[in-house]
Amino acid sequence: MAITIAAMPAYNEAHAIADVIKGCKKYVDRVVVVDDGSTDNTVDIAESLGAYVVRHEINKGYGAALRNCFETARKLDANAMVIIDSDGQHDPSEIPKLLEPLKDGFDLVIGSRFVNGNGKNVPIYRKFGMKVLDIATYIAGGLNVTDSQSGFRAYGKKAIEKINLNGTDMSAGSEILIQAKDYKLKFTEVEIHCRYDLEDCSSEHPFIHGPRVLFRILKDMEYRRPLYYFSVPGLIMTSTGFLMGLIFLQDFLLGGSLRFGPTLLMVMLTVIGAFMVFTGIILHAISRMIFLNEHIRKQ
Repeated sequence: MAITIAAMPAYNEAHAIADVIKGCKKYVDRVVVVDDGSTDNTVDIAESLGAYVVRHEINKGYGAALRNCFETARKLDANAMVIIDSDGQHDPSEIPKLLEPLKDGFDLVIGSRFVNGNGKNVPIYRKFGMKVLDIATYIAGGLNVTDSQSGFRAYGKKAIEKINLNGTDMSAGSEILIQAKDYKLKFTEVEIHCRYDLEDCSSEHPFIHGPRVLFRILKDMEYRRPLYYFSVPGLIMTSTGFLMGLIFLQDFLLGGSLRFGPTLLMVMLTVIGAFMVFTGIILHAISRMIFLNEHIRKQ
């Protein structure tokens, strides 16, 4: 029998997880806790409240815990899954708001802190960092959303079956959006609220989290969007070198001389740029073949 579950990665969240589990149980059939190597009594609390607990013996990272959420949802034959943070930042009473669009045929519902003019309580430095990650995620091949890093989302049956995470770190949220675009999942956003008075409970400081996620997104772009990663910069370099060559040629025809330094720079820009353009084209073809094979295998 298909069920609706709430799943949450957890790492040393004994201070908050009880309230989150109790809140979730009002709206779902089962609560799943993926304990990512906690050293406190997170597991004991979760089990005492009747949660389905999956344990990692060591801390493997947010992405690995999130991957287990999807694996467990498939194991339990869940037809809907809500992912929620276990530290109390999200309000479980907003779960019905995320589940409702799934009934209308959406595969992915993103709880956004910025949709409908929301997000006035979000610190400025967070807004800036999130916007950078939103843009990077979109360029890397993801969906165009207002909150790509939201950890409060709902997934329908198709999304549960299709999404298979490879990364283990906090960039998993962006990886999901990239896969959602690959598999043409139907998505929407709903307004949610998030607490920011729990900074001391956060497992990773935002100034560390942001650059780390951005670096991972850029690495994914290297694989998924080599035309952006290689060919676009290469085309800019080649065009610059070509324009420099025209200027130097004009000066030479008017009686000027070719200076060694600028001429060498022109040649290097042109050659290296052309090499990057062709590298991007070749890698693009290879990446499309790899994705096509993966898509056929998962059908």
